[in-house]
Amino acid sequence: MKKPELLIPASSLEVLKTAVMFGADAVYIGGDAFGLRAKAKNFSPEEMKEGIEFAHAHGVKVHVTVNILAHNYDLDGVETYLHELKELKPDALIIADPGIFMKARRICPEIDIHVSTQANNTNYETYNFWHDLGAKRVVAARELSLREIKEITSRIPEDLEMECFIHGAMCISYSGRCLLSNYFTGRDANKGACTHPCRWKYSVVEEKRPGEYLPVYENERGTYIFNSKDLCMIEHIPEMVDAGIDSCKIEGRMKTALYVATVARTYRKAIDDFFESEEKYRENMPWYLDQISKCTYRQFTTGFYFGKPSDEAQIYDNNTYVNEYIYLGIVNEIDNRGYAKFEQRNKFSVGDDIEIMKPDGTDVKVKVEAMFAEDGTAVDSCPHSKQTLFVKLSEQPEKYDILRVKSKRTTGKRKYTGLRYLKKYRCHGLIDVYSIMHLRDK
Repeated sequence: MKKPELLIPASSLEVLKTAVMFGADAVYIGGDAFGLRAKAKNFSPEEMKEGIEFAHAHGVKVHVTVNILAHNYDLDGVETYLHELKELKPDALIIADPGIFMKARRICPEIDIHVSTQANNTNYETYNFWHDLGAKRVVAARELSLREIKEITSRIPEDLEMECFIHGAMCISYSGRCLLSNYFTGRDANKGACTHPCRWKYSVVEEKRPGEYLPVYENERGTYIFNSKDLCMIEHIPEMVDAGIDSCKIEGRMKTALYVATVARTYRKAIDDFFESEEKYRENMPWYLDQISKCTYRQFTTGFYFGKPSDEAQIYDNNTYVNEYIYLGIVNEIDNRGYAKFEQRNKFSVGDDIEIMKPDGTDVKVKVEAMFAEDGTAVDSCPHSKQTLFVKLSEQPEKYDILRVKSKRTTGKRKYTGLRYLKKYRCHGLIDVYSIMHLRDK
């Protein structure tokens, strides 16, 4: 058995460092353009340089996304970007578009190319095609079963790697190729600007009864007919390994440092435990399941890995997600007083009970004993996001530890662009695409 790489997403330099410290073998990131997460913070060239140097200093690889499906007007910018990446020296580029692939082979042949899941890689001949063109790795389409993946790994060259998603959000469209966002709001999912209309609530209008909006009931649970549960394969690492997978990929380049720390730490321990002994892996399963439930998620499914998903892979009654913990910040340093310096992300107060989340798998309950602003002024609470603070805790944390607090409310609704406009203008029922575009322009 070969031990698979644990590949973790990072939306920012802070999250990259968290991923590295919490167990990633490799991280994948996006630059300012040409990646499929345009709304993520992403990396400036300076941040990318620092991130690559930090990861390499800790023995972790960095893969950079250049995985849009390009139009003609993108190509000059892509070429300039590839020249910039050549100087930054990431370990791999993640590419979906054949035109961008060929440019990368010409401009920076020394950097490995990984073919993105957006390229719809569903059979072994496709893998062999990309290998013949010079690809180092191909990312499996999410529609594949483990049986199909195992057949592919048995029919491709040994030096061609297979990467598969193991955890995170699922796309209702075929390997992420969706037109709904572009149609409804003019924001192209295949260029990184998806508004996630699969999470919206839809109605049906009958031709001869205009203005009467009928709910779409597939069954008694409700109307969110496109809304998928999140993928979670923490209970099936033996099957993933048996299929010959080289890299286990976590989805989530829009996620917080708390989410990344939670999934990275949990899957790191699960993979390591399994390769130590399957018995240890089975014994620790309750811990993995408890930990993985502590990050934001929309219930769990095994996706297509064991065949076509049943209705149980969908969430029909709402678009809510579970959120058991609130992210407070990551410890940047410990000063000579033993106080933790960090950039606060959510409000908390002196006297609160919070948790220190450590990379080694331990969680330490502590009390907030004192809090100080950068100028040394004592404060009782921190209501302003991204405020730099020094905090004294009942037990001293370490650099890169995560601070979090248990949420009093474990569910919440995501707000999506289209729905936000509809709510603002008090629109009810269905609204046509031109109206949405008009409201968006306003």
